[in-house]
Amino acid sequence: MSQPSSSPCADGVPLPIVRLNRIVLAAGVIVALALNQPLITTALFLLILPAALFGRRASPIYHVGRRIFAKQIPAAPAEDFRVQRFNNLIAATLLGTGQVAFVLGVPVAGWALSLAVAIAATVALLGFCLGCFLYYQFRLQRHRFFAAIEP
Repeated sequence: MSQPSSSPCADGVPLPIVRLNRIVLAAGVIVALALNQPLITTALFLLILPAALFGRRASPIYHVGRRIFAKQIPAAPAEDFRVQRFNNLIAATLLGTGQVAFVLGVPVAGWALSLAVAIAATVALLGFCLGCFLYYQFRLQRHRFFAAIEP
């Protein structure tokens, strides 16, 4: 569902970095669950939070990805930075709520919320970006709502 532009990265997030972000989230939650270590999900939350709040310039994953994929980035297709930020906001919200659940002694809810992030990231790696779909639906509904209000 994610529709990266076919042009090289102008103002978007290069697709190799988008994939890296998804891999880090999916693998991090799976490792955390396998080791039964909620602190790993805390680290993921702290890793994704700056990107959700301040965008790609504050994202540690973005900065690492720029170095790792430096040769691929100039010709790589890009994803709209607004979509990536929206996806990171969803992931941060779910992981943050999971942290609250862990602290309140409801680990099942914490793992469920964390697994939702891992599942969404894995499905996105396979080709369907649920966050992208939600972003475009939100934009479509917002446009329909405000278009109907205009006199």
